[in-house]
Amino acid sequence: MKTDTIVLGAGIVGTSVAHHLAQRGRAVVLVDRRGPGEETSYGNAGLVERASLYPVAFPRKLSALVDVALGRNPAANYHWDALVRLVPWMFAYWRASAPARLLDYARHMEKLLAFSIDEHDRLARAAGATHFFREGGWLKLYRTEAGLDVERSEFPLAHSYGLSAREISVDEALAMEPSLRPVFHGAVIWSDPHSVSSPGGVTQAYAAHFAELGGQVRKGDAGSLARLGAGWTVMTEEGSVEAPEVVVALGPWAMDLLRPFGVNLPLQVKRGYHMHYHAEGGASLSRPVLDEEGGYVITPMVGGIRLTTGVEFARRDAPKSPVQLEKTEPLARGLFPLGARAEAEPWMGSRPAFPDMLPVIGPAPGQRGMWLAIGHQHLGFTLGPITGRLLAEMMDGETPCTDPAPFSAERFA
Repeated sequence: MKTDTIVLGAGIVGTSVAHHLAQRGRAVVLVDRRGPGEETSYGNAGLVERASLYPVAFPRKLSALVDVALGRNPAANYHWDALVRLVPWMFAYWRASAPARLLDYARHMEKLLAFSIDEHDRLARAAGATHFFREGGWLKLYRTEAGLDVERSEFPLAHSYGLSAREISVDEALAMEPSLRPVFHGAVIWSDPHSVSSPGGVTQAYAAHFAELGGQVRKGDAGSLARLGAGWTVMTEEGSVEAPEVVVALGPWAMDLLRPFGVNLPLQVKRGYHMHYHAEGGASLSRPVLDEEGGYVITPMVGGIRLTTGVEFARRDAPKSPVQLEKTEPLARGLFPLGARAEAEPWMGSRPAFPDMLPVIGPAPGQRGMWLAIGHQHLGFTLGPITGRLLAEMMDGETPCTDPAPFSAERFA
């Protein structure tokens, strides 16, 4: 089969890219080994962020590093056998987490975040997926005054970009979420973000609308990608597909494909876990709630209350080690009346991340006709639709909606 564009990876990013290209009249085949939204895009906290101007940065204080090293921080875990290989990447991550560099990150990321809500809204309306979405922002809880002070330090930058961050009392937080227990010291409500009740459901709805636009979704092995003259070919269950252009949106598996083509980028993964729970006694939540010092988020989802953990540094394919779930579950039970687990096994996924915490969106160095949309770290679900729009505009030679230069792969040259 011949087509205009092959998109490899049917997570939220690849599906959004395929959707935007199809809207522009291209014939597009979306290829994945699984169905749309069944891998990394399924397992997040369900946030469509607008306010994440500060990233999940590497700890800079010695005390914070010691807490991680000694396993005292429930938001972080690591495997010793992975650290040696990760040292150069983690050093670059540490450097990018310097205060001045974080301001650069915020300035660049705002170029994408400014579009995040509207672009999701457009796709959700077109795909009939608005029932998954809710307003109300998200609630951040702090168990200590010191933790609250760190959050307060983010307010000036947020307000300079017109974002709504407001400190509230424990009583005000309980009025917003009556099922919470007052085990925290203070709270902040960030009103700008939206959230969803099923990230996987949203991705599947976007993929279904892509098919309605004439796009094709096929199961296949991205690793079979090969050069064919000036273009590309990939094998699917229904036969080979040929196209002059290919988009790589494979998330944590991107480098498995790219390295053999000589595209060497410093992409690593941050693993994470989630579990769904039944709520006891009619308890409910209306928005995601972050227990900052507890190291977890609880979010109301179609499958129950989802508890999402922080970061685990480990080999991508190493066996599960859900120690963070075991540490955070008692804390979450103290905050909210979680009932029994709704699943036999915790879900695990890998967040693809570059050390400067920015994604790569644009052409692949040295490979004509290959485009990249990878490395969105903790913001893949948030940034999928705007990534799709930006990359489609670049591929079609349109004036981009925002400057793509900060997201170029050439920054690692």
